[in-house]
Amino acid sequence: MVKLSQKLSKEDILKLYTKGYKHPEDLKIGIEYERLPINSTSYKTIDYWSDYGIKNTLETFAKEDTWDYITDNNNIIGLKKNHDTLTLEPGCQVEISAEPQRTIFQLKNKIDSINEAIKPIIEKRNITLLNYGVSPYTTHKAINIIPKARYKIMAKYLWGILSDVMMRETAGIQCCIDFQSEEDAMRKFKLANKLSPFMTAMFANSPIRGGVDTGYKSFRALSWLNTDNDRCGFCGKISEEFSFEDYIDCVLKTPMIFIQRDNLPFSINGNITFEEFMKNGWEGTQATIEDYELQANLYFPEVRMRNFIELRNHDCVGGDLKYAILAIYKGILYNKNAMSECEELFKHLQYKDFSELRYNIPKNTLQSRIKKYKALDYAKEIISIAENSLKEEQTGEELFINAIKEYTNKGISPADVLIKNWNGSWNKNMKKLIKYLSEFN
Repeated sequence: MVKLSQKLSKEDILKLYTKGYKHPEDLKIGIEYERLPINSTSYKTIDYWSDYGIKNTLETFAKEDTWDYITDNNNIIGLKKNHDTLTLEPGCQVEISAEPQRTIFQLKNKIDSINEAIKPIIEKRNITLLNYGVSPYTTHKAINIIPKARYKIMAKYLWGILSDVMMRETAGIQCCIDFQSEEDAMRKFKLANKLSPFMTAMFANSPIRGGVDTGYKSFRALSWLNTDNDRCGFCGKISEEFSFEDYIDCVLKTPMIFIQRDNLPFSINGNITFEEFMKNGWEGTQATIEDYELQANLYFPEVRMRNFIELRNHDCVGGDLKYAILAIYKGILYNKNAMSECEELFKHLQYKDFSELRYNIPKNTLQSRIKKYKALDYAKEIISIAENSLKEEQTGEELFINAIKEYTNKGISPADVLIKNWNGSWNKNMKKLIKYLSEFN
């Protein structure tokens, strides 16, 4: 390892965030959409290496639809085409990351186009990409990590009792939002954190895992609560003042998992924080801006700062529900009046209230208590604020809100429907669960 002459500074790191500033007319919205690949007959998770596994599926799709390979040590770990990517999470979960767009309709067209292109290929292989938050049948002990070096190191390091579940079994949806300035970014960041537990509750969709009713409506959210408290949860005290520098400090004080040199990972195994690495180096090497970017990517808060804001904690859901997630955030975070209404809604709540709610949500979702109200009461207000905001924009995007309104008005999440049917007319029949989830695209 070569020792560098100039130390990395906070000013260098700050530029990673300030370069994200956008003009109001350039604000876009993005989605990262993960799904679980299962065998349509056996319901087992599809592996990486087999003849009809994910590797060969990606190779075939790349050739037929002219995508380029993304590789790690010559192993295919994803595909890219222009500004869209199709990548693999640790347990072969398939993630579409579409180029951000001005409207949700444009994003939907992009997702639909990719899905239509890959559909005949996966159908030939008897593969279903399931819109669901946790593996319904195969558990993590039977799911191998894909051949991506960083995933193997992460799997060894992450110390939470459900970290293997999180890595190998879960699928979520993330929303990406732009900002105009540091002030705008921090206002959105704080509000997004406060919205996060309510959004997790509304879109809970992972109660059945390993063929049994877990007793949780979002087992995926539960797994994140038990992954690594050093790098998960809320970043900062979300009811207090916050800045880019405060966010950077949170990343700096997090134990390091590994660094990369010459495309090879070198394990640090939590022995030092990034702050210590910047100050003292490590085994003859000094911190670089690329090291910080890696460290920031290995930091997993509910809401993550990049040169955009990444809102992370939602189960994978099907149909227009996935676009309802985007619609709520767009309606609120791109409208100053809507933001003010939400801030007023939450003004009597403190950090500890949101923190306690976060721990109650996986089991009780919308019926969770927060002070004298239920999460449901807040969810209805959140939906109303977002819907009214989108109506003002006159883009028609408020239509996507309808998908979640149907559930929330009944006081339920998608998980409640699954639990009722699983313990009722489906008689715990996995085939019926998969059929329902497969039809809900």
